[in-house]
Order: sequence, then C-alpha cells, then structure tokens
Amino acid sequence: MKFLLPKIYPITDRRLSGMPHAELIRQLARGGASLIQVREKGLPSGEFLAMARDAVAAGRESDVKIIINDRVDIAMMSGAAGVHLGQNDLPPEAAREILGDAAIIGYSTHSVEQAAAAAKMPIDYIAIGPIYPTDTKEDTEPVIGIEGIAAVRAAIGSIPLVAIGGISNSRISGVLAAGADSVAMISALYGDNSDIPSRLSSLIGIANNI
Repeated sequence: MKFLLPKIYPITDRRLSGMPHAELIRQLARGGASLIQVREKGLPSGEFLAMARDAVAAGRESDVKIIINDRVDIAMMSGAAGVHLGQNDLPPEAAREILGDAAIIGYSTHSVEQAAAAAKMPIDYIAIGPIYPTDTKEDTEPVIGIEGIAAVRAAIGSIPLVAIGGISNSRISGVLAAGADSVAMISALYGDNSDIPSRLSSLIGIANNI
C-alpha cells in the first residue's frame, strides 16, 4: 500500500518557536497535523531521547505520527513512527533492518540523481530540496527550484515526494503543481508570534484547495 503523505508536513524547531518539541506537537495537532518530524541538532543524545519520548507521548494524545530526524537509535528507543534520514546518516537499508517493515522511513535528496537512487531504496517517501533559499539549515545544498521538483517527479515515478526549503504560503500551490505530494514547513509556522494552530490550519486549507 502506498504511503500517504499529508499535504503539509510540519517540522519542529525549538529555536524559532521557543517551545519544547512536545508542546509544539500539541499545538500542531490542534492545527490539524497528522505527521510531524522532530528535528533536533543541538542536544546530547540523552537529552534528545528524553525530549523525543515526550514528543512521541504528545503525538499519541492526538493520534499524530512522530518522525525523528537523522537518529535511528532515538526513533527506536522513543517509540516513534519512523525516521527521516539525510545523505550522511545511517543508510536506509540498515535503518529498515533495525526499525522493521512497519516503520516510516523518509530520505533527503538534493538532486535528480540522488532522488533516482533513493527510489530503489526501502523507503516510504523522498524529500527534495532546498526548493528556495532557507535560513533554517546552515549546511544547505544549492536550490533546485520548481523545475527541480518536476524533474525529480519524472525520475522517481509515483513514490511520495516531499518538497522542502524556503516554501512560504504563497509558494505552496506552485510546489504542489510541480509534482510534490507534500510541503515541509518550518519558518512559515514559527516565523513570528502568531497562533501556531491557526497558522497550520490556514496552510492546510491552502494546500487542500489546490
């Protein structure tokens, strides 16, 4: 059965939001999130595990699936629904062996060539980006633009595709029209002090009306 991505895929960010991951997940759940990725780059493993367990518990309160960024070990020990891997993380084949067939495994790519190679791996979705310039990651690859999404879609067939990187609400329609199934959102959710549930709900409404 093909894995179904939500059209808006929130990623947590403690720095931008000023909130712990668990509280962010509760807020995003109130806004309609069904799948949330927990991204944490700055904590020691023990602290990350404790936060991840809290995040997974918060997700269970609203039947929201939690994906852990990068760390297969944290995903396994926290009871998360799966892991999102980067090019320099544990290979998807090893992650699948550890986490099992039921786990959701996503994989970041930054070019048509990487995406085509990923299409042959035991993953549930491919992420492509950055689509536009972004400030939420320091080590970004070159932007690929809307044309890059279309090229990746042609290369990977029907595998679920997430677009990420600098995507504002005004760009959602173009990204989905180019072939993405889902739009990963960070700054558009936490960029100011507006109400996170309302902001996410509005973004989902935009995506669902395209």
